Amino acid sequence: MASLSLEPTEQSENSPEEPTAPEPKAEQDAVQVAEELLQSFQKSALSFSTDQVSCLCEALLQAGNVDRLWRFLSTIPPSSELLRGNETLLKAQALVAFHREEFKELYAILESHDFHSSNHGFLQDLYLKARYKEAERSRGRGLGAVDKYRLRKKFPLPKTIWDGEETVYCFKEKSRNALKDCYKNNRYPTPDEKKNLAKVTGLSLTQVSNWFKNRRQRDRTPSGTHSKRQEHWEHKSAAA
Repeated sequence: MASLSLEPTEQSENSPEEPTAPEPKAEQDAVQVAEELLQSFQKSALSFSTDQVSCLCEALLQAGNVDRLWRFLSTIPPSSELLRGNETLLKAQALVAFHREEFKELYAILESHDFHSSNHGFLQDLYLKARYKEAERSRGRGLGAVDKYRLRKKFPLPKTIWDGEETVYCFKEKSRNALKDCYKNNRYPTPDEKKNLAKVTGLSLTQVSNWFKNRRQRDRTPSGTHSKRQEHWEHKSAAA
């Protein structure tokens, strides 16, 4: 879901066909529905079932408003049965912990449950960005691609959010192949094509955009330097 993105999608270079679009009506509706459900839940929390709470939580996630999400989660007692094994709520808790920079709590949530593979990409992104933010705060400076690569080596993904598939140049082989297949047909994919690639590969929209930008830049270099710089560009794409 685009509303769960942790940072704005980077626009591809030389692509004037991608102007900033107004907020889709579906997302506007999600905000309204989420607010109505939240008010209803706060008035009659005891009458809500686990499925209804999950539905409300998913609506708040789609609305993309972390403050509303935090208000909702604060109404549920920590010992509530509603929280036990509910991946939607756990995912929401993880997102709130990330934005509040409560990183120890985030890591504890991620390691507390074996998440379904459909949630791995989003949760992996949270985990890595939390590690980057911690390092930036402790070092007092921004991180480069090499710094991020070293952090990924030092802090591997928890097994609860990783299917164990090996990666090539920081991307899973199947993800890399999907990007390469698309690149053969179109070096400047449309926003919809990027969204589909992000869904297929499990990467963020920013990672997909960066991969295409870096691949185009690499292809413009002399052929003799291609192999030497290949790993560098793959690491740079994944580090974003």
